[in-house]
Parts: sequence; structure tokens; C-alpha cells
Amino acid sequence: MTQIFKTSLLEEADGPGHNSTANRTMGEIIAARFSRRGFLRGSLAATAITATVSPMALLAADRASAETAASSFNFEEVTAGVDADHHVAEGYNADVLLRWGDKVFADAPEFDPNAQSRAAQERQFGYNNDFVGYIPMDGSSDHGILVVNHEYTNEHLMFPGIVTVGADDKLTVAPADQARVDIEMAAHGGTIIEIEKKDGRWTPVLDGAKNRRITSATPMALSGPAAGHARLATNADPSGRAVIGTLNNCAGGVTPWGTYVMAEENFHGYFLGELPEGHPEAANYERYGVPQGSYEWGNFYDRFDVSKEPNEPNRFGWVVEVDVDDPTSTPKKRTALGRFKHEGAESILAPGGQVVFYLGDDERFDYVYKFVTAGRYNPDDRAANLDLLDDGTLYVARFDEDGAVTWMPLAHGEGPLNSENGFASQADVLIETRRAADLLGATPMDRPEDIEPNGDNGRVYVMLTNNTKRQDPNAANPRVDNAFGHIVEISEEGGDFAATKGTWEILLKCGDPSIAEVGATFSTATTENGWFGMPDNCAVDSDGRLWVSTDGNSPKKTGRTDGLWAVDTDGAARGTSKLFYRVPVGAEMCGPRPTPDLATFFVAVQHPGDGGEDWEGFGRNSYYEDLSTRWPDFNDALPVRPSVVAITKKNGGKIGA
Repeated sequence: MTQIFKTSLLEEADGPGHNSTANRTMGEIIAARFSRRGFLRGSLAATAITATVSPMALLAADRASAETAASSFNFEEVTAGVDADHHVAEGYNADVLLRWGDKVFADAPEFDPNAQSRAAQERQFGYNNDFVGYIPMDGSSDHGILVVNHEYTNEHLMFPGIVTVGADDKLTVAPADQARVDIEMAAHGGTIIEIEKKDGRWTPVLDGAKNRRITSATPMALSGPAAGHARLATNADPSGRAVIGTLNNCAGGVTPWGTYVMAEENFHGYFLGELPEGHPEAANYERYGVPQGSYEWGNFYDRFDVSKEPNEPNRFGWVVEVDVDDPTSTPKKRTALGRFKHEGAESILAPGGQVVFYLGDDERFDYVYKFVTAGRYNPDDRAANLDLLDDGTLYVARFDEDGAVTWMPLAHGEGPLNSENGFASQADVLIETRRAADLLGATPMDRPEDIEPNGDNGRVYVMLTNNTKRQDPNAANPRVDNAFGHIVEISEEGGDFAATKGTWEILLKCGDPSIAEVGATFSTATTENGWFGMPDNCAVDSDGRLWVSTDGNSPKKTGRTDGLWAVDTDGAARGTSKLFYRVPVGAEMCGPRPTPDLATFFVAVQHPGDGGEDWEGFGRNSYYEDLSTRWPDFNDALPVRPSVVAITKKNGGKIGA
């Protein structure tokens, strides 16, 4: 028997950090930038110490009680805490729309956890929903296409009868057989499903013409500069252009022309075996942590065993684009956007008509990127936009201590990106995006996750979840063990998202502001319920307001579950946060996604019940039989299976207003 828990291996740890460069870390840069500054004394003195926070946030904190009135959010805050339920602000409904195993097609079988199969799962809603996108049909905020990523699987929560409880409540999971692996593979990928709102409640349209499941077995094409390169060729695909499936789709995005983009994140965990001695990909794979062997798929499918298919890992770690209007279309892995552990791919139009995608590489000490299309978006010709992502410039960010940010192009032949350093073409630069960024001197960050541009104020918000491996203490930045993360705000030069220069500030340093050593920088108007740790996903709504969801809050770490917080970014209330929705114990909060009219917020509740050993209600790590016993309505109303939840105002109107 093998003890194996995907949350700790693939998500919470997100790898050991494989960046061995001497590039200056974000912590060192923050320290240098702010060490010369005097800090305001007064209301923040006890909590910020020498906190790295922008002057705007410090000014806001000094105004204390005035901030609440100036907030752009108006709702009664949820009480932070831990239990087995989910909670939303008073006056709102939080209805489960889709759960793992629900039908995606009218002819799909009913979910039966004791009779799962690959064939059934391929027509049912997948596991561990992460990114949620909404594409209006005919411009409607009440009728559209929901697109949802299914990031990874937790076998101990999915399958009855595979867990043994040993001494000290230690859980072991039985080795997988091929049937179980096939179900896991079918539970990955994405769901595309038509939904509509009737009588104030959202429902799936099971006979929707555009409904589709995408899995780790869906045929896909490689496109862009790296397509067809020998390093992408395998025994099954000597062309280097045809890939089977997509893996570990974390966050993503929806393009201005209405396609769905899926970001492949922790692909390293799906590969096992050893490369042949002296194989040329050895250094490349070491930089990505390949192979890690969290999954057992390679025992049944040679493509996941690097000793048999040594090039297969190069075919993952890309951004995948799917045309939702054609359910028979072949999804395309757009290699121009680089290969790394993509967290998301949110986009915005630049003033010149280019489309700009912001991209985070979610691992400790890795980088922030953006991609600017060479072509321009044509709002009158959707077909003309469908291959915009095959041509453009990928940039990586350097954050300087004077508050400047520089976007450095990852272009073959520029600077060190040449054949002398092993880059014979742009394909090599993209296949080894991390090494190319290393050589350019990019700034190692504290796990860059979702990055969201705001068209209203011209800024960009970078979620940095945490970095408990950081060991660069200094007087100005005492957060050596950055357990709670922070949010960086970028202002692009001239308000042009395609610019190669800009400035940066710290919007928030997260954690409990009542503990001085933490150094959190929420405004003093933030209540004991309003602070959070570990920012992960985010959304900017159509009113330009920032919403932040979290991953990693727990009874032991923060005394609260994950949730969705509303964060003020402007005016006197800047740095004020309020809790709007929280998830059951053990769950991660993903999404979030508002409809254009702000009447609905779709959120994703991932792996509810996982862990729980430090909560008195559970007392040990959970497994399937535990949850089905402790939650009698395991298959009913509460989101105790991975679920998408639709939040609406009971009396109608805008969320948070």
C-alpha cells in the first residue's frame, strides 16, 4: 500500500522550488526599496512594524473609521470560522449548481460512487473544479456557457473502500488498478455546459448543443513556434503536433472572442520512471521537478513513464485554447505563451488592439509573465481572432527596488537566449521558458498564482500565495517564512497593458494583523473576519472591484476556512477587506466569476472535507467513508463534493452593492 495525498504533493506544496539561480528575490527587492523609507506611526504601528506597504495603504489605515463609509462594497460580513457548512453574506443565496458526478448530457448516467466507470465519468461533471468562466449567449447575463477546469483528483475522497486506517489514524491508500486510473483520467480536464437562470435560480441545460467534456484523453493539437519540434516528438506522435489530453488545469480565462483557455499547472506529478542516462532533457526536467510520480498512470500508460517516452513531459505545461462554439473542434496548446506551471491566463485589450495575457508560474521562487499578441483583436470577425495566440511576444517581469517593473522579452537571439546557452530557436526558448527567464534575471516570486488586469484603473493584481521556503531576512521585510502571502499591484506605463515598463506597489501583506510579528497590512477598518491568508484566485468585476479567493486557510493556520473576500483598492478604504463567502472545512475556494450584470457570482468549492485532522469536528484526515458518514447529505445540497456554487442576491440586484 502507498500513502499518497494529492493535496499535499501537488497543490499545497507546489513543488520544492526548483529555481537555483542567484536572481534577487522579491523579498530582497521589497527590502531594498522600503529600507530607505520612514513609516507612518500610529494606528498601524503595532501590526505593520516595518511593513512593505504602499503610501496609499498607510494613509488609508490612518483614517481608520472613515474607511468603512468609503468602501465600494456594501454587505453584512460573514463571520470567519470553521465548520462543515458553507456560509454566504446575509441577504444572499448560495445554491449548488454542479457537483462532481452530475450529468453534463441528458443521456449521462446518474452518479453512483459505488459504480464509477470511465465511460460514466466522461459524461459527468469532473472532479476538483478550479477555474470558472462564463460566456454569455447572445449577450445575456441569464443564459450562457459555463466553462470549468477540473484540476486534479483525490482518490481517498473519491473511491469507497480503498483507504485503510492504521495506528495513530494514519491513512494508506491501496495501489491503483487500471480501472481506477481511467476514472481519474476522465475526471481531469474541463467541462463546457450551457446554463440558464429561471425564477432566480441557475440550472444546467443538459441538452445544450455546446455541452462538452474535455479529459486527459481528448485529442489536442500543438500550435505556435514550438509545434513540430523534435523535442515534442514521441513514439506515438513523431510529428510533435498531436497530443493526447490535458493535465492539472488550474485557473484559466475567457478570451475577448469567447474561447476558453485552460492553464496546465503541476504537470510534473503525473510522470514516473527515470530518464535514460545522459538524456538531453535531464536538466530541463530537473528545473520543472519531472518526474515526481504522484500519480500511478505510468504503470498503465507508457506516455507517463519517462523511461519509455522521454519527450512526453515537454508536451504539457502549456495554455490550451478551446473553441466552445464548436464541440467537435480540436483544442490547441498555444506554445507561444510558454511552458511552465501555468496558474491562469486572464486577458485584456491594450489601447493598440493587442490582447495581453497575464501568466503566473505557481512555484516558489518562480516568475510573473505576460504575453502580448502580434495581431490585433477584431471585434467584427471572430474567425480572424482564433489563431491570435500563435504569434506574439512572451515577457517575464523584473521588479526593481525603485518601484519600477520591466517586462523582458523571451525572444531567441536577444541577450543570452542564443545557441551558446542551448537555445537553437524560439522553440527551445518556449520549451525551457523557466531557464530562459533565469538567464534574463527575472525576479523570483513567492508563488505567483492568479493575475488579473483591471481595465477600470489600469492596474494589474498579482496573487502571491506564500513561500515558506524563503530565507532572506532583513530589517525592512521580516517575513522570512512567508506563510500568508501578499498581493502586488502593477501600474503599466501610460495605462497601456502592452507596455514594457511600469511601476509596482504592495497592495496587501496578508495574515492576522493582530499578531505584530506577522506584519500584515490590512487597513484598520478590516475586522477580525476580514483578514485572510494565502491569496490564490481573484476577479475584477464589471465595476472594477477586486475579489480574492484563498487556498490554505485552516483551523491550525488561521482559525478559519478558505473563502471569498472583497478588497478595496482605491480611495480611503484601500486595503480594507470583507469576508463574503466561506467554504466547508478542508475545501479550497476557487473561481470566482461574476456575470456581466453582477447579479450572480459563480464560485468553485474544491476538495471539501480534505484534511480536517486539526479540526475537532473531524480529528483526522478524511476519506470517502468518513465524509459520507459525517455528512449524511454527502450527495445532496451542501457542496461536500467538489461543486460550483451560484451566489445571487435574494431580492435581486448587484452582488456586493
